[in-house]
Amino acid sequence: MIKKLTATVFALAMTFPSIADVLTIKKDAPQQYVVQKGDTLWDISEIYLEQPWLWPKLWRMNPQIDNPHLIYPGDMLTLVYDADGQPMLVMNQKYKKLSPGVRKTLKKADAIPTVPLEFLRPYLTYEQALDEETIASKPYVLGANEAVKSQVTDHILYVKGDLVRSQFYGIYRKGAEFIDPESQEVLAHKAKLVGTARAFRSGDIAKGEPASVRVKNVKQEVKAGDFLMPAMEGQSLPAFFSLTRPSTDINGTIIASTNDFREFSQYEVVIINRGTDNELKAGHILDIRRPSPKVIDGKDGPKYLEDTSRYDKVTASIEGVFGDSNENNKLWVPPSEKVGELMVFKVYNNLSYAIIMETMMPIRLGDTVNVDL
Repeated sequence: MIKKLTATVFALAMTFPSIADVLTIKKDAPQQYVVQKGDTLWDISEIYLEQPWLWPKLWRMNPQIDNPHLIYPGDMLTLVYDADGQPMLVMNQKYKKLSPGVRKTLKKADAIPTVPLEFLRPYLTYEQALDEETIASKPYVLGANEAVKSQVTDHILYVKGDLVRSQFYGIYRKGAEFIDPESQEVLAHKAKLVGTARAFRSGDIAKGEPASVRVKNVKQEVKAGDFLMPAMEGQSLPAFFSLTRPSTDINGTIIASTNDFREFSQYEVVIINRGTDNELKAGHILDIRRPSPKVIDGKDGPKYLEDTSRYDKVTASIEGVFGDSNENNKLWVPPSEKVGELMVFKVYNNLSYAIIMETMMPIRLGDTVNVDL
């Protein structure tokens, strides 16, 4: 099964150039860049990209290291283009590092099936799932240096909260609720990126002094009440995923998607109501199942439950529950059947983002996910 999934993902790789957005590289971007002390992926991406939140696509080819965050002062990065004209930053192995350091490399001995993150990036969104308490703890926009209701690039924003000077921040908006269909509990809220900014005053809440940031990029108009997080917070994913089955029983439900549709196809991203609290990890493979239609076998012969009268439904549920000896009006509950597989790639406490890897029919909201040991 895992080998089959690996083959499927490599088939996806063949379609990558046509699906991914073409990155726009700044005209003054250097051909090569030597990593400096204190640099972050976001800082370096901002040197190259007009829209730095697209940094994962720029860093899609780092085969020398198993985590694209592991870059060091003295590393030389080179801007290259693939056969389809897609830009990417790669490590220049011919360049001698200015300072020695230990690097974690991919070992040939680790020959287990993996899914490179580069194949998933066209389907990932800069979206997060945060609970109410977490959102309430974040710094948020009070207003701007101009009395307008929404802000655009280069406006100065005043923020309630203590920020780090010169650091990039993502500006997020609290969105729709993710609700557990079993408990009706609100698991989290969608947090959607609307823009980015760099802090130039740190602020001091104790003294009543707001922090100040300058808007660098916008995806939507920034509004008062939008909250801030460090640009890279929540965006760290492994460069490679090891495909494994969970070691414990998992039974959950597809509760939402990143495109807000109710029906999904292969390689679309969905949200499930299980997370680290259920011992889920990135790379876990789960089956997608759908209940088969219930049937009432009555005096007029078998009929799907939805096609029977209200009387038949009531009497069957009381007298003819599956396994009962009453043959006059018997309710049959066929088993759920497998309709696809998904891979978990971003995990929170009580929910996870997953990509649909295989489908036997269109996947729907409400389909269950599980692994039986």
